Amino acid sequence: MARVLIIDDDTMMSDMLSKMVKRLGHEPVCAHNFKIGREKVTANGFDLVLLDVRLPDGNGLDLLPELRTTPSSPEVIIVTAEGDPDGAELSIKNGAWDYIEKPSSLDKMRLPIIRALEYRDEKKAQKSFVALKRDTIIGSSQEMQSCLDMLAQAAGSNAPVMIFGETGTGKELFASAIHENSSRRTKSFVVVDCAALPETLVESSLFGSKKGAYTGADKDMEGLIKQSDGGTLFLDEVGELPLALQKAFLRVLQEHRFRPLGSKEEIESDFRVVAASNRNLNQMVQQGHFRNDLLFRLESINIEIPPLRKRKGDIKDLTVHYVAKLCDRYGMETKGFSPEFFDVLSMYDWPGNVRELINTIEWALSAAHDDPTLFPKHLPYHIRIKLARASISKQSLQDDDLLQSIFEGSLPKLPEFREDIITRAEKQYLNRLMSLAGSDIIKACELSGLSRPRLYAILKKYGLSINR
Repeated sequence: MARVLIIDDDTMMSDMLSKMVKRLGHEPVCAHNFKIGREKVTANGFDLVLLDVRLPDGNGLDLLPELRTTPSSPEVIIVTAEGDPDGAELSIKNGAWDYIEKPSSLDKMRLPIIRALEYRDEKKAQKSFVALKRDTIIGSSQEMQSCLDMLAQAAGSNAPVMIFGETGTGKELFASAIHENSSRRTKSFVVVDCAALPETLVESSLFGSKKGAYTGADKDMEGLIKQSDGGTLFLDEVGELPLALQKAFLRVLQEHRFRPLGSKEEIESDFRVVAASNRNLNQMVQQGHFRNDLLFRLESINIEIPPLRKRKGDIKDLTVHYVAKLCDRYGMETKGFSPEFFDVLSMYDWPGNVRELINTIEWALSAAHDDPTLFPKHLPYHIRIKLARASISKQSLQDDDLLQSIFEGSLPKLPEFREDIITRAEKQYLNRLMSLAGSDIIKACELSGLSRPRLYAILKKYGLSINR
């Protein structure tokens, strides 16, 4: 008997679904809003969740990623009265079993429920779960968990994998983890940087060559495709592969046979291909820069790694990990962190993603040197300046809004107006002061010209804290 949670504020629909679940021989549990639904699924194990989208206190789709991280990790069927193509896409990307519009006949809803629970039973009957080897992939956010689920799926298959993500998100780390968790892990993991292949040597680099095949070929050379025999061939930035070579590689991918340059005979290579790109390959297909048939072959399994700005919950874990790693590498004592250090890292948008974060940590460690604790002042200037400018711009907009609201309404008395403006200016000044001083009270006194008791008194007035 399976346990099925029905989260729907429509009590009539809940009752109908509850009766159907009972007739199927399972135990239904109902929740009529987002809050209670979240509490029930967190406190109890469920096999299936029937989830409405429009709930009185929230959007059901926002609960979908959380359901995947609960211990029972139930299957989810979205049941909504207002079908939305974007909502359907988001649901499927977040692992929903199905997306059903109301009103639907109970017969139409019965089959997805039956199939989802059959799938659930098959999963339970499988061998016990083996933990992924993911030492180099740091993060436990919901966004990262979805990627890791796809990684596990890819590792258990021999199908081609396509990894998408911005520069610096860790595409090669994912490709390597797929290989290390697959049945091919004892063989080679061969990396082909398609963007760095010399134009005149692309074919010989991939396919290999026989002695005398071209000027300078004084011996037989084994190509990268053959080197990956039995293992994994990783095509990094596959969108940079020359169009003329894409057709030749398509045949290799289909037949696993190819002819080295200068050879009269074809040879075989039992490789598994994993490709990655930071470009929109579908757009490149439309522009005639990438073969559609090759893209179809590469996209059996898709993994899309989100940029760091969309998984900021991982920034602290990444920072702690790489600070410890780099301190060990450079023979430094490990560092502590001020709370503001993580706050600043979370406010930055990280256009260079994890790669930029690692470089930033290296800078901070160099700037800190023997200091035992990392503060915002140890971060690169361009990050601090960008955030400071953004803060001032935001405050300026708020001040403009204040003035507009004042003059649109009844005009205040001048003393009241002056006091309000001074209060806001002082608070803004103090925030800027403490940022520049790195929360150092002595330095803050030097910059402001205030005595320590006076500075403490003003900080207390505005509810601002400082490290003593």
